[in-house]
Amino acid sequence: MRIATYNVNGINGRLPVLLRWLGEAEPDIVCLQELKAPDEAFPQQALNAIGYEAIWHGQSRWNGVALLSRIGAIHETQRGLPGDPDDVQSRYIEAAIGGMIVAGLYLPNGNPRPGPKFDYKLRWFERLATRAQELIDSGLPVVLLGDFNVMPTEQDVYKPERWLDDALFAPEVRAAWFALVDQGWTDAIRALHRGESVYTFWKYWRGAFERDAGLRIDHVLLSPALAPLLERAEVDRTPRGWDKTSDHAPVWIELED
Repeated sequence: MRIATYNVNGINGRLPVLLRWLGEAEPDIVCLQELKAPDEAFPQQALNAIGYEAIWHGQSRWNGVALLSRIGAIHETQRGLPGDPDDVQSRYIEAAIGGMIVAGLYLPNGNPRPGPKFDYKLRWFERLATRAQELIDSGLPVVLLGDFNVMPTEQDVYKPERWLDDALFAPEVRAAWFALVDQGWTDAIRALHRGESVYTFWKYWRGAFERDAGLRIDHVLLSPALAPLLERAEVDRTPRGWDKTSDHAPVWIELED
């Protein structure tokens, strides 16, 4: 089984790229972020036409997350994180698919730091940790994946000295990441690529992709019930080089059936 996460950076503007990648890579389950579209503008028919069912949590102009499946029905279990009734940003969606729980997220960027956006990021991370602990405690097979907007270590960022003041590399955010992982999650990419610099995002300017001046901010975490089944974990850099593409690349894992 192949499971992927992909920040599409605008699902309708990048739809040809997304459909091309889905057709070539054929992932079984996909988590999408940054739809940048309200619910009624989600391209459900185009995805259904190539064999994918979908659920989504959209938002006009910003945010938005979705889950796709070509291996069976999607049974939604959670939409949005509990803990803040005033939070209207579309950043979390969770469902039962193919015998597991798939939780997709788009964690806030948090810049500028300090400021209210950074404070919101830390509060959102706390709410995520609460839900993640519940999922760990359930003992169910769970994959928690998406754009976390955090580079956990210096190995996950090109020239880390340039990012010391950024919210994606802030000590508080990195500490929140490791507290989350320490609940019992396995970082799939790092588990199979120890000691390697692996990036999932490259800015559009100054030839960042061509120079491989990137960041690893898109992650796949596996619960203890799934971690032993991990066979591969990779970044598909190919679509990042296509025209009119996202600044992120898909991250995918393969699990034993």
